[in-house]
Amino acid sequence: MLSFSSLSLRRGTRLLISDATFTIYRGEKVGIVGANGTGKSSLLALVYGELQPDAGSFERPSQLVLAHVAQELEATDRAALDFVMDGDEELRATESAIAQAEARDAGVALGELHAKYAALGGYDARSRAGKLMHGLGFSAEDESRPVNAFSGGWRVRLNVAQALMCRSDLLLLDEPTNHLDLDAVIWLEEWLRNYPGTLLMIAHDREFLDRTVNRIVHIENGKVLTYSGNYSAFEEQRAAQLAQHQAMFERQQREIRHMMDFVERFRAQATKARQAQSRLKALERMQRIAPAHVDSQFEFTFLAPEKLPRPLLTIEQQSAGYGERIVLRSVSMTIAPGSRIALLGRNGAGKSTLMKLLAGELAAFEGKRAEARDLRIGYFAQHQLEQLNIEDTPLGHVRRHGGEAATRATEQELRTFLGSFGFSGDRVFEPIGPFSGGEKARLVLALVSFLRPNLLLLDEPTNHLDLEMRQALAVALQDFEAAVVLVSHDRHLLRAVADELLLVDGGRATAFDGDLDDYARWFTIREQAAQSETETPSSADARKQRKREEAERRNRLSPLRSEITKLEKQMERLHAELSEIEDALASPSIYDHSAKAQLQELLHNQARLKRELESTEAAWLESSEKLEALQAQ
Repeated sequence: MLSFSSLSLRRGTRLLISDATFTIYRGEKVGIVGANGTGKSSLLALVYGELQPDAGSFERPSQLVLAHVAQELEATDRAALDFVMDGDEELRATESAIAQAEARDAGVALGELHAKYAALGGYDARSRAGKLMHGLGFSAEDESRPVNAFSGGWRVRLNVAQALMCRSDLLLLDEPTNHLDLDAVIWLEEWLRNYPGTLLMIAHDREFLDRTVNRIVHIENGKVLTYSGNYSAFEEQRAAQLAQHQAMFERQQREIRHMMDFVERFRAQATKARQAQSRLKALERMQRIAPAHVDSQFEFTFLAPEKLPRPLLTIEQQSAGYGERIVLRSVSMTIAPGSRIALLGRNGAGKSTLMKLLAGELAAFEGKRAEARDLRIGYFAQHQLEQLNIEDTPLGHVRRHGGEAATRATEQELRTFLGSFGFSGDRVFEPIGPFSGGEKARLVLALVSFLRPNLLLLDEPTNHLDLEMRQALAVALQDFEAAVVLVSHDRHLLRAVADELLLVDGGRATAFDGDLDDYARWFTIREQAAQSETETPSSADARKQRKREEAERRNRLSPLRSEITKLEKQMERLHAELSEIEDALASPSIYDHSAKAQLQELLHNQARLKRELESTEAAWLESSEKLEALQAQ
């Protein structure tokens, strides 16, 4: 149980959170949301122990085993698999103790340690670490590679794998889906659903949140509010709250009318194909959630292209790769205005290679390419963030990279344009060096938009973008009348934008017959088949035995966990009732002679609630100790 009472947090002189009181209970899966800079990561740092409250208090049981993802990874030559296994600190400590006992020839202690090692799952720990790495997109060959041989994004994945390796009671994750592809996101989602501990997570992927959390902590304007349910439930509750304000209500109605018009336009064009119907459902859902985002600072549009030739681009039987390695074979595509294509496929299958081929940044080994005379490509990729001039300003970047249109535009016109991407006031004159990853991504999107492309290629555009910006991007892409080809692990964005799904797999790019849910099932079946092929009969039997043991263990622990959850909710209710009584007792009028009977009743109820609370806390402590004892067996 994590308890926050009258909590205030600062970073420097800036007050992030003020007078926040809430409780997180054992086994809850909590998503922390809010705009960038509101204090989400600071709240996680407080829970981890890196920050202390500036006012109020924070309490967590000292016996909790806590796991988190390190923000930085030391460039070590340690093998990746060994690095991931280091996440299980108790296992590593037991291994060290076994080595010391062997050196002393301490037979009795050695027997006890080997029994503990077996109970900790030491004999299948390497297999467990390997499965974590595989789920996050690593190959078998990667297991023996040194950590310093991986790029930054893959090191982030190694950090995630190491955190998941820890048999923790409390798991802290800060944007875990960044640098993951869709397959890895689907795998991580399933892993977190089965995680038995308490989860506290910052994420900017609404569908990922919907499938993994059952409570939302929202930070806004220094206040912390909690909502039961997943992210969609939070949006509906927040929309109802905002509608109480007349100005917000009026803007909500405009947003709803806008979305309804778009849904009706698409409905008239849609066929009965599964993907078209899936897109229609996504659009109708966006119509419902639009009111929850009416106070967002982001409301931009992609500038309309000057010309829309048909077709824009055709490639026939093209193959591509790097050096002598062929990644894609015999790819044929025709892209016309209005095309909405999403590329699916595992990491390394060739999605980014196909995007580079379409962008003209990668020459084909063979095949034909036909471009319309007025083709203008806007290409967004993660490497473009690294190519920004850190000494230049947002306004300077548009001036220097916006072409002839930028030279004709007034400064005020450019500032207005940048303001729609979140760069307002003096922010447009600041060097971008200290900007966050999300701000740099927004700037690259602004530069791409300013060029008025008629073919928009977006390779993972949502990395570093918060939920509000992702929503604004989805709405902007719906209104964009030209063509879009998209790679993203954000399924909400894919559902809202894409009409066609293209599967990149086995060196080919073919139409995928189905929607994203079908793709998730296809991916799961393929993973299970691959796993069964690599298992020997003995390892399969061992896996079945482990599953039986885990089921028995869950059956023993489940009643205690249920009892603890019940007691925690009871304590929260008693605390709330006590707080109301103490507020009433703080009023001077309660001590008037005329209120004597009411005062006596309040004092009586206060004493009763304190006795109940003391008894409930004692029961909670006893049950918690029993649970810890069983978990240690």
